[in-house]
Amino acid sequence: MADGFAGKRVFITGAASGIGRATALRLAREGAELYLTDVNADGLEQTVAEARALGADVAEHRALDISDYDAVAGFAADIHTSRPAMDMVMNIAGISAWGTVDQLTHQHWRSMVDVNLMGPIHVIETFLPPMVAAGRGGQLVNVSSAAGLVALPWHAAYSASKYGLRGLSEVLRFDLARHDIGVSLVVPGAVDTPLVQTVQIAGVDRDHPKVQKWVKRFSGHAVSPEKVADKILAGVSKNRFLIYTSVDIRAFYAFKRLAWWPYSVAMRRVNVFFTRVLRPRGATSSPPGA
Repeated sequence: MADGFAGKRVFITGAASGIGRATALRLAREGAELYLTDVNADGLEQTVAEARALGADVAEHRALDISDYDAVAGFAADIHTSRPAMDMVMNIAGISAWGTVDQLTHQHWRSMVDVNLMGPIHVIETFLPPMVAAGRGGQLVNVSSAAGLVALPWHAAYSASKYGLRGLSEVLRFDLARHDIGVSLVVPGAVDTPLVQTVQIAGVDRDHPKVQKWVKRFSGHAVSPEKVADKILAGVSKNRFLIYTSVDIRAFYAFKRLAWWPYSVAMRRVNVFFTRVLRPRGATSSPPGA
């Protein structure tokens, strides 16, 4: 993608809001040909309308759940019946749930893997083979998380999916290189998207004033989706593997790799602090699954 995005066919999941929406609109301004999807039909239609208002060609769009293989495969088949393979495929859609192992339900674990890991796999297995067969190269972009690099407290279920996506991406980085298809893994920290306000925290009263205070502090450090979109496209243009959206995540990951023992001590302390913040005295915990 070093020659720019104008005229490139780009498939994007999670296009109705947040990073997906911001990336779609940035690519619309660049003159890309867009293929968009999201589970949120109304939000998707709004993104499509805004992209077209910017002069973009939104060639196809469809509301679907990426965890549904048949839905993804059907959309891919419909696209490839009448149009060439994609130049870039961007797996941006995702969900989040936090919690300790005694509070997380089976559905929490299942949904993280189904949407955050199997969803991108469904896209990869239906959109990448046509790219390989076309022989024109291209780019695969998977959005993981800081939780796919470091052991953030209460993120076991979320990290299971995001570490999995990171491993998948690293293998494909080398497997697809001979086809001139680059692979980039985006590892955002805090991003100011609806996900921040809707993340499930198992066993926690989100309405407790002390919990709300720390949620607001977290949001205050979040970067905008537009900034993240800029970082992603800049990284893709240089075929970078790890694309950081903020310097703190780069530093934190370096700390883990270069100073394992201090990192381990720090993470134990962070875990204790996290628990005190999210389970303040006087707060009533919700039962698992609430």
